[in-house]
Amino acid sequence: MSIVVRDVREHELDSVLALNNAAGPAILPLDAARLRHLYENAEYFRVAERDGTLAGFLIGFGSHANHDSSNFRWFRERYPEFFYIDRIVVASRRRGGGVGRAFYADAQSYAELRYPQMACEVFLEGTNDPVLLFHGSFGFREVGQHLMEETGVRAAMLMKPLCSYAWVHETYGDALPHEPWITQPRSAITARRLTGTCP
Repeated sequence: MSIVVRDVREHELDSVLALNNAAGPAILPLDAARLRHLYENAEYFRVAERDGTLAGFLIGFGSHANHDSSNFRWFRERYPEFFYIDRIVVASRRRGGGVGRAFYADAQSYAELRYPQMACEVFLEGTNDPVLLFHGSFGFREVGQHLMEETGVRAAMLMKPLCSYAWVHETYGDALPHEPWITQPRSAITARRLTGTCP
């Protein structure tokens, strides 16, 4: 069956939370309030669906977001423009089946029209060599390391240049064509439930 990558739906947040907290030590745990905060503020929050069930999710922020992650701050102190992958989780039964690559291809398709590079981190505790290898094979390179003050975990800080950005930016600036595949997946405004009341 094919992998479908699409925007998360609000009613799926409980399933996303369960996926996150079952992912093991390579992903920081979340509670419902923190996940709600990410849902309401992330520039990019998409899920992968395979055989009718959620196979994973990816959350991302642009470099100008008001995001409180210490890893995000580490990148922002060093790089002016980037798309930051806050977390990617693939269900254990789906690992090795192409879901991670589908996510990164989709995220890159979105990011390369808007940012010159992508950023993420991989925890260096435990046995994360396969994760580092995955990111390396996708074009990410280590640009430093960061000891996360909130957890005491050391992370390899990874960046990937997005070669298409310069041409897109020079050709279109901020006026990207209005095509369905180009539109921003979501925004903090549209992610919030409409209540019928005035702002």
